Amino acid sequence: MSFQRMIRKDSNNSSPSGSVMRLIILGPPGSGKGTQCQLLCERMSLEHIGTGDLLRAAISEKTPVGLRARPFVESGQLVPDEVVNDLVAERFSRADRPDRFVMDGYPRKLSQATTFEQILSRAQLDLTHVLLLVVDDREIIHRLSGRWSCPKSGCKATYHTENNPPKVPEVCDDCGTKLVQRADDKEETVRTRLEVYHRDTAELIPYYRNQGLLQEEAGTGGIEEVYNNLEKALAKK
Repeated sequence: MSFQRMIRKDSNNSSPSGSVMRLIILGPPGSGKGTQCQLLCERMSLEHIGTGDLLRAAISEKTPVGLRARPFVESGQLVPDEVVNDLVAERFSRADRPDRFVMDGYPRKLSQATTFEQILSRAQLDLTHVLLLVVDDREIIHRLSGRWSCPKSGCKATYHTENNPPKVPEVCDDCGTKLVQRADDKEETVRTRLEVYHRDTAELIPYYRNQGLLQEEAGTGGIEEVYNNLEKALAKK
């Protein structure tokens, strides 16, 4: 079964107490941030803001920042922090800047966090919560190194060798396409990604904790169980 199809839609869920929600969601790769972001946006009417989406839009629209970022993207280089910060600043300087949002993948490090604080201050907005999905490194390695996906456009079903294996090994249940494992899901690569995550968040987590914004929740369990715990954490604050 596709991971996406495991998500239950529930139109009756809404933002706790109807309050303004301006969130950052943190967590290691494979912690389920993307899935939880999707649920938070659908059920709490939040705008999802990811730097990847901002980058693609800026390049497509040929904004000043998009033109600066384009050479890096086309050459396969990492987009510098300065450009990423300017992308976010550009989004929050527009007339249609979001009042309710969840940041996914930004900020990644302390320098970005302090810049983001300045961006929000200029927009006269305040963060309300920073959610941290906590998952043990061993569990992340288990999750990602056993993950396989269907490469066929329009399918993209995902499987796990132990938790959700296909009926026929290495073959998609839905369309019969041979499954592939992404390069960044291989164990050695996953370990490297975790090292980068821990290095970048070493100062970021205490920074938000000291501001009284950080709320840590276990990223283990079913999708709905994790979401319900996040919703309860948001309602407490």
